[in-house]
Order: sequence, then structure tokens, then C-alpha cells
Amino acid sequence: MTSTPRVWISSHAHERLHRELATLQFLFSAGIADEDTDENASAVRRAWEIRIQQIHDLLINAVVGDDPPDDGIAEPGMVVTVRFDANGGTDTFMLGIHDAQFADMAVYSIRSPLGAALAGARPGQRRTYHPPSGATAVTLLKAVPYGLHSADLTPQHTGAAQRHI
Repeated sequence: MTSTPRVWISSHAHERLHRELATLQFLFSAGIADEDTDENASAVRRAWEIRIQQIHDLLINAVVGDDPPDDGIAEPGMVVTVRFDANGGTDTFMLGIHDAQFADMAVYSIRSPLGAALAGARPGQRRTYHPPSGATAVTLLKAVPYGLHSADLTPQHTGAAQRHI
């Protein structure tokens, strides 16, 4: 028996997905695109059905707004900072799902090659993932819950402000 993984999403993303679902269900039930029986109308309705199912599945498995534990382990809902071993460059992004976009940062799916490789990693651990360009090594530098990361971005919490106090 396979279990569907729980997915962390923000309250804002949860509300946005509910609005999208309501709109798609209305369009589908109202029969919009039913009047035409051409292939294009059929394709539109099929796309709506698929998207409705995707959103439904996502919302059923969603953990809304509660941050994961602040244990430093890379998992959905965590903002991670990684170093790419090939060039020493770093990147900070959230591990989550693409439907739960955040205005202030990129979101990498836990199912993407990089997200899957990082899942369960602790700071200092090196992982290898396989994007289309070939195997790449990355080291997890830090993983913090989204809520704590957001709080660190406010002016009273910046490192620069604290150094001057």
C-alpha cells in the first residue's frame, strides 16, 4: 500500500487553490466549452478535469500554514540554502510544490531531481542529483521553516541591524 505524502502549503496558497478549484468546477458544471463539439473544446474540458483532480488531490494532502519542525532537516515547507559544489555558488529556495508559489522566493518541488535529492538532508550533507545536464553535487548549508525565514527578513531581524545594536 502506498501512501500519499503530506504537502506543506501556505494559507495564501491554500486560499488561491480553493478559488481556482471553485472557478474550474463552475466552468465545468456550467458546460462552458460544451457547446462546441470540436476537438479543441474537448481538449479544454479534459484539461479542466485533470487540473480539478490535481488541485483536489493537493488540497486533500495539504498541511496548511503549520511550519515543519525547526530541526534543520530539508523537507517540504523548509527554506533551504545550498552550495553547488561545481562552482561554489549558493541558492536559497523553498522545498514545496509548484502550485504553492511564493512572491519572495523560488519554489522547488520535492519531486524535482534537486528536491528529491535534498529530502531528508541535514546541514553539511552532500547530495547528488541528476538534472538533464548531468549529475551535479550540492551541499545543504541550512534549512529553516518558511515562517522563521520570513521573520528573518523583517528589518528588526536582519543581521546588519543586530550588528549595529
